[in-house]
Amino acid sequence: MSETNAPRKLILVGRFHGGFGIKGEVKLESFTDPPERLFKYQPWLLRDAQGRERECTGAKGRVTPKGVVAVLPDIADRDAADALRGTEVFVPRSTLPPPAPGEYYWVDLEGLRVVNSEGVDFGTVSHLFSTGANDVLVAQGDRERMIPFVQPDYITSVDFDAGLVTVDWDADF
Repeated sequence: MSETNAPRKLILVGRFHGGFGIKGEVKLESFTDPPERLFKYQPWLLRDAQGRERECTGAKGRVTPKGVVAVLPDIADRDAADALRGTEVFVPRSTLPPPAPGEYYWVDLEGLRVVNSEGVDFGTVSHLFSTGANDVLVAQGDRERMIPFVQPDYITSVDFDAGLVTVDWDADF
């Protein structure tokens, strides 16, 4: 597959929760740190619950005591803002800065092979999720394995060149 035909990786950076006030502002849950940073990563790809997508450029916003509030160029009233409830905000992976050493964007880990220190193949990284205490890597192979993403205790190395995550995890667990 050529680079131009390769699917672009998208990062979920936020989700709309409905109108804020009467002028078309929208409450927005931000998954960036700090929360207002998501306004730096534009254009946005907005995906509603039915899977319809549209691009949005020029969103502005602020952090309030009640959370992040956004103003979108084509949203002018409370009804239009409420219609965005549940819509997710994605940005192309290429718009994000490189991660700090030892940190990773989850989307970059998805699809990498996972092997343990004895060389047992656990399959590939299906996805990751957060428990609040730590993140969890899900390896899908002969069966699903959930491995705490704790370095270096369980995740001993990530090698993007080799497409490999090495874990210290018992194959029978």
